[in-house]
Amino acid sequence: MELKDTYKTITSSSEEVLFKDKNSKFFGYAFPVKTEDDIKYNIQKLKKNHYAARHWCYAYQLGTEQLKYRANDDGEPNNSAGMPIYGQIQSYDVTNILIVVVRYFGGVKLGVSGLINAYRTAAQMALEKSSILEKTINKNYSIQFEYKNMSKALRLLKDNDAEIINQKLELDCLITYSIRKSKAEQLFIIFENFHGVFVKEL
Repeated sequence: MELKDTYKTITSSSEEVLFKDKNSKFFGYAFPVKTEDDIKYNIQKLKKNHYAARHWCYAYQLGTEQLKYRANDDGEPNNSAGMPIYGQIQSYDVTNILIVVVRYFGGVKLGVSGLINAYRTAAQMALEKSSILEKTINKNYSIQFEYKNMSKALRLLKDNDAEIINQKLELDCLITYSIRKSKAEQLFIIFENFHGVFVKEL
């Protein structure tokens, strides 16, 4: 079985999108996020910009291998807002993303099915306005070796498409590198069997 070592995410915040239904307005936004602090920051910013709105419903997903997600209805009927938004995150197979849909109530109730459709559509529109990119899941390692082994170590890194993040090339050399998950173990074993090189996963 091939090791899955890619994931999809968005590269930058989407444009604002607007979906209207029976005078209610639903503004949709997608944000790239890496932490729960990023999520809080973006939601607070929208609450300031849309201080007169009724609901700020959202869903997010974080992580590449162990996924963490949450869906929030923010006062709308149970599962009528957060889960339809989260459904679009799953449908587009994206992670490290927050989608917020801000609702201004237009005086006419939409019913649960109308709300589900509105929140799902606004989330989908925000994703359609986003630039989705496939990235590799990488692992980081450090290698320590004597200066005499430098050219061989550097060649192995280059041949395995490893990216050097940090390097200290003196009598005693230390390199930190990042490598695609599917190639990581193979290079780790090569370095482990390379006399005079000490390798460690970070």
